[in-house]
Amino acid sequence: MTNGWQESAAAWIAQIGDRGDFSRECVLDVPMMERLCRRAPATVLDVGCGEGRFCRRMQQTGIATVGVDPVDELIAEARRNDPAGDYRIGRAEALDFTDGAFDAVVSYLTLIDIPDIAAAIGEMARVLRPGGMLLIANLTSFSTASTTGGWSTDEAGEPQFCIDRYLDERDVWVEMRGIRIRNWHRPLGTYMRLLLDQGLILRHFDEPVPYGGDPDRVDRYRRVPWLLMMEWEKPAAA
Repeated sequence: MTNGWQESAAAWIAQIGDRGDFSRECVLDVPMMERLCRRAPATVLDVGCGEGRFCRRMQQTGIATVGVDPVDELIAEARRNDPAGDYRIGRAEALDFTDGAFDAVVSYLTLIDIPDIAAAIGEMARVLRPGGMLLIANLTSFSTASTTGGWSTDEAGEPQFCIDRYLDERDVWVEMRGIRIRNWHRPLGTYMRLLLDQGLILRHFDEPVPYGGDPDRVDRYRRVPWLLMMEWEKPAAA
């Protein structure tokens, strides 16, 4: 069953551009780059790199990147925008790299797109060198458990955010501006258990707030935890 990305690739490319959407441009880009620069990895694998936007941002700081994505049209766009870059067709569940190949692995809003999340997290940990960093940005499980887009209005006319079936893992079709893709809702405990099962150590957790953008949208982001960041470390070899 298709996840919709191949069919939605052209619409995604047209909308994401080089700046990214609100979540990327106004919430995640700055803290994600801060965490990376703090560790100063020499090599980074971007799993689910899409059109390569964040790879290009990392390269601006001198980080050597490899981008992997299963959607050939997105990889083709990444190569058009960055002919000297290293972009490859591949799936998170079966990464074609040797053990410990990278100083850091980035998963930037991609965990929600991956059907076999256990296999993907295992692969990200495998290709990470001992002492290396797995940096994750993801939608919070509150947001993926939302109903009717999350926001509605109560009897008094006040906006409210509704969720349901939080503990039930499931796939959800998301439609926005010509894009129709399949995401997966999982409770936060599922992600935490899988990461801990790999022996990874949690070094940083945050629910970042917007640092710019449309004030109404900023207000909505501050009312409901929409995004999270996690930095995990692979233990150094004994």
